[in-house]
Amino acid sequence: MKSAVYAIVAVVAAAAGFVIYRFAIAPRIEPAPAAQAQLPPNTPAPVESATPAELPDFSLPDLNGNATSIRHWTGKSMIVNFWATWCAPCRREIPLLRQLQAEQAATGFQVVGVAGDSHDDVVKYAQDIGIDYPILIDEDMQAVTQFAAGSIGFPFTVFTDNQNRVVAIHLGELTRPQSEVLIDAVTRVNKGELTPAAARTVVARQLQQLPSAPSSMDSPG
Repeated sequence: MKSAVYAIVAVVAAAAGFVIYRFAIAPRIEPAPAAQAQLPPNTPAPVESATPAELPDFSLPDLNGNATSIRHWTGKSMIVNFWATWCAPCRREIPLLRQLQAEQAATGFQVVGVAGDSHDDVVKYAQDIGIDYPILIDEDMQAVTQFAAGSIGFPFTVFTDNQNRVVAIHLGELTRPQSEVLIDAVTRVNKGELTPAAARTVVARQLQQLPSAPSSMDSPG
């Protein structure tokens, strides 16, 4: 008799637990984006406002310790990559960023890396692997947290037109097909064919049509 009572209680408890999970807990769970590392636990909270319409005019030290404004590259369409040396997806996309700098410099694009990391670690890593595009170092995460994407993690890449207007922010590891879609959208904005807002709609549709990129679980870290 007792065993039957215990069985009934267990069934009722299981059902109650499922209802609580299904309607109270599950709706609050959001999947983490693939191929992204989390920011360190002491990272400042991101700014509450939405993603800025323009690239903020922040200044940070370069590899030589010289303060440099992100607006230094006047008239350029910017590819600003936020990364860290401890982030595996960040390290994997650096060869592509080097290629983009070499290929797109003549068309008015400029790649800049913003490293949310310690100065010594960034300098050593950049020298070891031969990063040949400009690097700024954001040890206090002040530039990172001006973007809503900074609350998600590294890497993320900001694409702007040649007037410093933010056209798109790509979350996670950047692939060649994705970069082609994003650069084409910026180029069309520069030509006056699209507004930044219209370009974001086009980019979202085109990125959805691309084959799924391998996740960080499928690639060596």
